[in-house]
Amino acid sequence: MAYRKVNYEDVEQVSSAMHFLSEPLETEQVGVTVARCDPGWKSRPHDHADNDHEEVYVLIEGSATVVVDDDPVEMEAGDALWIPPESTRQIRNGDEESAFVLVSAPGLGDDDEDGEWLVTGFAG
Repeated sequence: MAYRKVNYEDVEQVSSAMHFLSEPLETEQVGVTVARCDPGWKSRPHDHADNDHEEVYVLIEGSATVVVDDDPVEMEAGDALWIPPESTRQIRNGDEESAFVLVSAPGLGDDDEDGEWLVTGFAG
């Protein structure tokens, strides 16, 4: 089979919002998460400096605030936000449900001669 398919609703929800899809899809170079955020939900502040993952947050439904290095970024459906690995980020949902697709990928290592993705410690 040349593809893998999963419905995010069939994946166990973590932290009352997150559906991590990388493991069931067996991805090797990209992390994908669907976050269905209840009113008032907040993610934990975190960064990806240790594993050098950049992320893109795409808001597909509702509105929310993503705090990047203490800077609140207001988002509405259709907005996409790139976040570098070393920046602290946190989703803060408002009064209505919102939904994000979060995409992450590790950086290419400087010492990797083959140009392959380094996925050691890849959290998805």
